[in-house]
Amino acid sequence: MSEEKRVVEIMRLLKCSEEEAKSVIESDRRIDKGEKLFELTEEQKAVAKKATNTKRGPTVYNFQQRERKKNSTKAEIIAEIAQFLTEKVEKLEIINEEKLISFKMGENTFELDLRQKRKPK
Repeated sequence: MSEEKRVVEIMRLLKCSEEEAKSVIESDRRIDKGEKLFELTEEQKAVAKKATNTKRGPTVYNFQQRERKKNSTKAEIIAEIAQFLTEKVEKLEIINEEKLISFKMGENTFELDLRQKRKPK
């Protein structure tokens, strides 16, 4: 690309004057040859070093369990089933007041699991 085209392109991209664009091209040439034009002060170097330091401690996540709403209808149904089975089975145990009943009949152990279906959308 010719220098004139580079000047026009830099003027368009940086929205600057022709003199500033030529200055940018000259600075690029000098930097490419190894000259250090825009050195940071010691204070700026310290700030840059601190900003680029990526060492961190371990991330600690604080997961919180969402509290479920009590489903009183299911709890009522489980209580009614448990009351009904009390006379007919051995070792009746309500494992989860809204979901699960365990009981024994003879040598066999059974579990009743109550599930509520979601309403279709």
